[in-house]
Amino acid sequence: MTFVTRFAPSPTGPLHLGHACSAMLAHDMARAAGGTFHLRIDDLDTSRSRPEWEAQIYDDLAWLGLTWPGPVWRQSGRLARYRDALAQLWALGLLYPCTCSRADIRAAASAPQEGAPMLGPDGIVYPGTCRPSHPPSGPMPDAPLRLDIARALTLAGDDLTFTETGAGPDGETGTIRLGDLPQTVGDVALARTETGASYHLAIVCDDADQGITHVIRGQDLFPATAIHVLLQHLLGMTTPAYHHHRLIRDETGRRLAKRDDARAIATYRAEGLTPADIRRMVGVAPQASFW
Repeated sequence: MTFVTRFAPSPTGPLHLGHACSAMLAHDMARAAGGTFHLRIDDLDTSRSRPEWEAQIYDDLAWLGLTWPGPVWRQSGRLARYRDALAQLWALGLLYPCTCSRADIRAAASAPQEGAPMLGPDGIVYPGTCRPSHPPSGPMPDAPLRLDIARALTLAGDDLTFTETGAGPDGETGTIRLGDLPQTVGDVALARTETGASYHLAIVCDDADQGITHVIRGQDLFPATAIHVLLQHLLGMTTPAYHHHRLIRDETGRRLAKRDDARAIATYRAEGLTPADIRRMVGVAPQASFW
C-alpha cells in the first residue's frame, strides 16, 4: 500500500519539541514504508505568518535530518481551491452565513437556559444563532459561512468511521465511529473573513489533493478528526488513516505551544544539542516504524 504523509506547520513562531516529535515520527514512518513525506506550510493566518518563521521551519527540519520533495505547498496560494470546495457545499444546501462574533457566541452559549457551554475542537460549540430553518438560496455570499452539521449528517449518513492506528486521548484506536457531532462539534465555521477558509476545510482539501494516505499528528487534534472525516465524505474524498501520538508536555503537564520559546528547536541547537538528543527527548527512536 502506498504511504504518503505530511507535516504541516504554521509559520507563526518557532518549532518546538512537539513539532519535532510529529515531524520526525511522520518522516520515519514514511521512510520505513517506502513512502513519501511532504512538508506543507499552513499560512492561512496571514496576519501572524512571517517569512522568517517559514525559513526557520526549513532550517530546523533539515537540521533534524528530514527531507521532502518540492515544491512546498502553501495554503495562501490555494484560496481558489478552498472557494471551489465551499461552492460545492453551498450547492448541496449545507452552508449558511453567520455574523456572530466570538463574544456573541460566548454570550449565547452561556445564557442561563443553555446550561454549561459545550466545548468542541474550536472552543465553545456554536449554539446555532444564525442557522436558518431552510438552506439559503441564490449565489454563495462572500461572508463567513458555517456548516449545518445536522443537514450534513443527513446527507452523508450517520454511520461514518475512520481508522486510528495510534491512539486518541482516551486510548481510542482501531475503527472509530463518529459520535454525536451536533452536540460535540456543532456548526463549525468553514469560511472566515480574515482567512477566507477555515483550518478544517483547507486541511481536507490539501490532504486529498496531495494524495495523503496517513495523517500523523498529536492527540490534541483527535477531536477535529470527526469534522475532517465528515467533510471528506461530503466532498467525495478518500479518508486517510489517522495516527495520533501522545503530546510532549512541560514539567507541569501542560502541552507545548508556540509561546514555549525555551523549548524551541532553535534554542536547543544553540545550546549544542544534536538531532539524536532531540530524538531521545521526545521518545522517537531513529527510523521508528510506529510509536
